[in-house]
Amino acid sequence: MKTFKFPARHGYAVEISPFIPTRLACATSQYYGIAGCGTLLVLEQTETGISLVKSFDWNDGLFDVTWSESNEHILLTGGGDGSLQVWDTANPQPGPLQVLKEHTQEVYSVDWSQTREENLVVSGSWDRTAKVWDLSRGGQSLCTLQGHEGVIYSTLWSPHIPGCFASASVLFLSPGDGTLRVWDVKTGRCRLAIPAHKAEILSCDWCKYDQNVIVTGAVDCSLCVWDLRNVRQPLSRLLGHSYAIRRVKFSPFNQTVLASCSYDFTVRLWDYSRTEQPLLETLQHHSEFVCGLDFNLQIPNQVVDCSWDETVKIYTPLCLADPPPSAR
Repeated sequence: MKTFKFPARHGYAVEISPFIPTRLACATSQYYGIAGCGTLLVLEQTETGISLVKSFDWNDGLFDVTWSESNEHILLTGGGDGSLQVWDTANPQPGPLQVLKEHTQEVYSVDWSQTREENLVVSGSWDRTAKVWDLSRGGQSLCTLQGHEGVIYSTLWSPHIPGCFASASVLFLSPGDGTLRVWDVKTGRCRLAIPAHKAEILSCDWCKYDQNVIVTGAVDCSLCVWDLRNVRQPLSRLLGHSYAIRRVKFSPFNQTVLASCSYDFTVRLWDYSRTEQPLLETLQHHSEFVCGLDFNLQIPNQVVDCSWDETVKIYTPLCLADPPPSAR
């Protein structure tokens, strides 16, 4: 396991570059995101550890980060001041290339579309709106999508369907209920609304192999895997965490394997196709909330996470590691 320590900053999100398998970015905040500034860390994985390539400071906490899908040097972060910041790792200047300011409260989620020839970004905010941006067309959003009654914690483009993204939130009038919504950017409408949990939903992710499958993670300590063609009940409900699930990620290498990280300080690996024992492994290598999680798209089964304990960690879970030749 490789570890990078960043004193006086608390990790909120981490993502591996889609271009450079050894490059990753981590969005951090001072004082647990309650006050102070934020720092974007650009890191490089080496044979022996993790080194700092560059860091960018912002005057408010940074809660999420996403890499450009068209330029290996460009990143986007979401901040506590309601703005999105565009950064260039090749730029010698310390500030952002562009600042997008339309949201009126914290931007808790940002995601760059993987669709070719689309330069779209989606942001989700505590102001209950999701906004879609085309960064090549200037600093104004293309559209604002409204429908959630409470704060939005997660927004994520479908890797299969152009102009389609999912968002996760909580019902404002019924804070014990969380909803998952699927949106069509072309029409600006919600295609599907699912009362997925009896609690706030903090994260969602699309299956990389099936356009109809999505997973949600919530404050009720459960993950639910959904088939969007039949949402009366989940395909699977995964239990094991003892506190809220902060982020969920499907494996890019196995259709039914996914990972989750939680405020119970753990990362867990699951196979939802296993009805008897879907929990594959529990990793307990942090001493604070684990908030960021990602799979490496180019190095099979490699996982990265970040935590409020001021560390980023890179590793391959034992349950996903290749068995020794004698065991094959």
